[in-house]
Amino acid sequence: MKTNCIASQSLQFRVLADCQLEEVHFAVLATLQDVGVEVKCNRALELLKKAGAFVDGSRVQIPRFMVEKALRTVPSGFALYDRKDGRKLLFEGKHFNFGPGPSTTYTIDPYSGERRLPRKQDTRNAARVMDALDNIDFVMDFGTIQDVPTSYADLHMLQAILENTSKPIVHWGFNDQNCATIIEMCEAVSGDLAELQKHPFLAIFACSNSPLLLTGEALEKLILMAEKNLPLVYVSAPTAGATSPVTLAGTLVVVLAECLSGLVIHQLVREGAPFALGGVTGATDMQTMAMSYGCPEFSLMHAALTEMAHYYNLPLWGTAGCTDSKTVDEQAAAEATASIMMSAMSGTNMIHDVGYTEGGNCSNLAMLVMCNELIGYTRRLIRGVRVDDISLALDAIKRVGPMGEFVTDEHTYANFKDELWFPGLMDRHPYQKWAADGSIPMGQKAMEKARELIENHSPDALDAKTAEKIENIVTAASSR
Repeated sequence: MKTNCIASQSLQFRVLADCQLEEVHFAVLATLQDVGVEVKCNRALELLKKAGAFVDGSRVQIPRFMVEKALRTVPSGFALYDRKDGRKLLFEGKHFNFGPGPSTTYTIDPYSGERRLPRKQDTRNAARVMDALDNIDFVMDFGTIQDVPTSYADLHMLQAILENTSKPIVHWGFNDQNCATIIEMCEAVSGDLAELQKHPFLAIFACSNSPLLLTGEALEKLILMAEKNLPLVYVSAPTAGATSPVTLAGTLVVVLAECLSGLVIHQLVREGAPFALGGVTGATDMQTMAMSYGCPEFSLMHAALTEMAHYYNLPLWGTAGCTDSKTVDEQAAAEATASIMMSAMSGTNMIHDVGYTEGGNCSNLAMLVMCNELIGYTRRLIRGVRVDDISLALDAIKRVGPMGEFVTDEHTYANFKDELWFPGLMDRHPYQKWAADGSIPMGQKAMEKARELIENHSPDALDAKTAEKIENIVTAASSR
């Protein structure tokens, strides 16, 4: 028997029909042309006016042809590289990659369990753990540190990351001057700008302010990254019912209007520079007025935004693996699982904030380790069911026959490692062994695993000469 039936490469789903994608797109174009955006950057205003936009003070109305031109010139994706083995992470199509997040106010101490302000050592510890986790594809700082000068914390965090992982990095600079220093630090690792452009291992993100405000700080970073021809993620982060319409479709319009106006400016600076749309689309809990990271609307909006990114043939920065819970409990597991599965099955390219609790206010290494397991579980689901001559197992069925067993058959030995997913934290032992081992809940096991990785994992460190260069760059920048 020979089977040539080939199914799709992974399980996927849709939340928007083709006609709905078009309706959202037309609404975005109407918003940009009829309402416009506030642009708080003189250079951006000059570029927009020269290209044909209608500029009245800082209000800019962007005609359809400018959006369509930007969508033609921007690449459909980009890659980030692992500095150790050169492995590429592809941010295009329906390739999905997971990573943590930045800029939380608090973190959970992995030893005392205390909720406190993050320190530089926490960034080092987090980077080391992320380097070891096989389902964490890229790295972020995982909390804004408070034990260094505030104006240069972004530089110190990148230094801590570079010293403790070789994985691709997504980072943020507080302003364009710090972003220029960040690029200088990365050039020190790569050798020069040309090599960094050829094999980028870092992308920078910048954020608009909802609704429809493009700040000078964000646009100056956007312009710098376009000039340097390095990957930029331009993020909109509205909250439905507060800084965007309460309806999910209305929030999509605001997100895309902000992101596409940023894209227009980006491509006016340098056609063909790498760019990703970004969305952190939360919903307002009308009882508490908090932005929910665990509600179903959160995942629905990210899935819909992903489909719009596919419609535009652009990579998307999304969010998953986070929770409104204050600890790593049943609520955290349920909310993280739902968002991880939705993001992966919709094909979001860069999925961040894995390991966040308290609606994004707190980073937690136990949550990160648990989500690493949930991502592995999800990846196995999305691989689906393989159907070919080997997996149909007719020879094995014939060998074993009625009333036999397959445990000792050669087919089982040859295929079980590829076919079956193996957990690291989830317990499948009989009750008696689970009880004898201490009846340890998953959250506790996850934190114990995080401590083990902090103490025992050996990342691929920077060589001494490069580490010294970066230290000198950070010191010089901090003294300016």
